[in-house]
Amino acid sequence: MSLIQEIHKRKTFGIIAHPDAGKTTLTEKMLLFGGAIKTAGAVKSNKIDTATKSDWMEIEKQRGISVATSVMGFEYKGMKINLLDTPGHQDFAEDTYRTLTAVDSVIMVIDCVKGVEIQTEKLMEVCRMRNTPVICFINKLDREGRDPYELLDEVENKLNISVRPLSWPISMGKSFKGVYNLYDKQLNLFSPSQRKVSDDRITIEDLSDPRLDNYIGTTLSNQLRDDVELIEGVYPEFEVSEYLQGKVAPVFFGSAVNNFGIQEMLDTFIKIAPTPKTRSTDQREVNPEESQFSGFIFKIHANMDPKHRNRIAFLRVCSGKFERNKPYNHVRGTKALRFSNVTSFMAQDKEIVDEAFPGDIVGLYDTGNLKIGDTLTEGENLHFKGIPSFSPEIFREVVNKDAMKTKQLEKGLQQLMEEGVAQLFTFEIGSRKVVGTVGQLQFEVIQFRLKNEYNATVDFVPMNLYKACWIYSKDRKKLDEFIRSKQRHIAKDKDGKWVFMAESKAWLQMVQDNFPDISFHFTSEY
Repeated sequence: MSLIQEIHKRKTFGIIAHPDAGKTTLTEKMLLFGGAIKTAGAVKSNKIDTATKSDWMEIEKQRGISVATSVMGFEYKGMKINLLDTPGHQDFAEDTYRTLTAVDSVIMVIDCVKGVEIQTEKLMEVCRMRNTPVICFINKLDREGRDPYELLDEVENKLNISVRPLSWPISMGKSFKGVYNLYDKQLNLFSPSQRKVSDDRITIEDLSDPRLDNYIGTTLSNQLRDDVELIEGVYPEFEVSEYLQGKVAPVFFGSAVNNFGIQEMLDTFIKIAPTPKTRSTDQREVNPEESQFSGFIFKIHANMDPKHRNRIAFLRVCSGKFERNKPYNHVRGTKALRFSNVTSFMAQDKEIVDEAFPGDIVGLYDTGNLKIGDTLTEGENLHFKGIPSFSPEIFREVVNKDAMKTKQLEKGLQQLMEEGVAQLFTFEIGSRKVVGTVGQLQFEVIQFRLKNEYNATVDFVPMNLYKACWIYSKDRKKLDEFIRSKQRHIAKDKDGKWVFMAESKAWLQMVQDNFPDISFHFTSEY
């Protein structure tokens, strides 16, 4: 198969949502429809004893939430689907932001009971910045939820995007009968099944067909006819080009926990979702159809297998063909790197692959050479843009509770920080180590993983800090002078960059006014 054929076979997307909207459950059911798994697991269930494939970390199983992005690849109707399940919890938003740089489109899950929630709005802002195409899946139709028209209006108003329903629910809650696929003109009758896939679709192109009354009753049939007439009158005809430009979000309704409404969305997704797209670098635009390989690291995960202290870098292939054992230019580094152990993913499960194409996500076993944001190429020195570290909002000093485990703690902190779960700042005076995060829950995750993966026990002591500001000046002498004068407030990040640790907003403003030759940045990519 040619490179162009391989590219057009691939769809790479992320699933985003507010916590508990059903995102990980939807991911699981997509794998079920794709034949990647035989039985779907449950995020939280007393009846289902199979854990979800994407929430494989011990702390995820205990808390019932996603704390790290999972990567899963599977085949569906001749297409190669690369699916990234992101954390919904706001405390892990930075991992989600980075993941969104590696996908070509997203599916956004919304709870029909709660509607659009605050974290969904934040994630959507990131998608809007890149004009990422969005499909909306309104979930939990088996519950008594809000009016579908009200939900559509809320999506448009709160998320600043036009919508176009491509399926429509026939009632909801206890009287939920199914959905009508407006795109393919098919009726799909609801039959709840949490583990198995059932296909109970009936082609009804003309809603005046009397068979509709036989299937769902006269009252609901008339309501559906009225709803579809209103939709066709109010909403313009769906244009794929507007979806691809990020202007219109097609909307589907269903119940992920019951495997319902998913196949309609998945079948439409493979028809309309974008194949791998052109990407920006600091030198030029890189087209996926170029013959020479290029790609970037957007995620690093240590100890995916606790029995082997391995470290895997997640690479998004952007152009050309990636081949195992072939040397590649590490743009930031000083020598070429080759990878003999290259894997594709099914969450924690992995298998060796010999080649990968644009859109694919592969795992590279790495001993510490690679960092998030690194670019690999077949020779050209260019750097893919848009994977910064943001200034944290909560700061705590690391206190080692067991002096005999200092080496384990050092290694654990280094590896976890390289994953991007948080940021580590080491003060110049006293070498105090401070961890910065965007949410409280991250400290629990770090503490848990340090104990369970590195046998290191720590406490986190709150610090009165407002912002970590990366500092720079064109005048090296002035930068050195600033560092000397503010030495008690100067630290280095894990990459050795100078950082000014500001204690308050007002004080930061005063320092900025007093040192006009120093630039202060709230992201590490400046």
